[in-house]
Amino acid sequence: MNIKGSMNKYCPRCHKYTEHTISTYKKGQDRNRAQGKRRMDRKTKGYGSFPKPIQHRFAKTTKKTALKYKCKDCGYIIQTKGMRLKRLEVVRT
Repeated sequence: MNIKGSMNKYCPRCHKYTEHTISTYKKGQDRNRAQGKRRMDRKTKGYGSFPKPIQHRFAKTTKKTALKYKCKDCGYIIQTKGMRLKRLEVVRT
């Protein structure tokens, strides 16, 4: 799916419709010493396998892609709910 690189959208900080640039959400770097990471490392260390079985049937074929809209006036970023897409391309004009 192709999406334009910018669009007019309501900015809650400016309280008016302004031009927003569109980009996709990217996951940040994991914290190495986070509690969940330490817990998972404890569960998976040693000769054993994963603590839960791997799902083999009825898995999703796509991932959800969230969009970020950045206001050109104030720089406020709005993130939308993700939508399921095979491929997303932001077209810069």
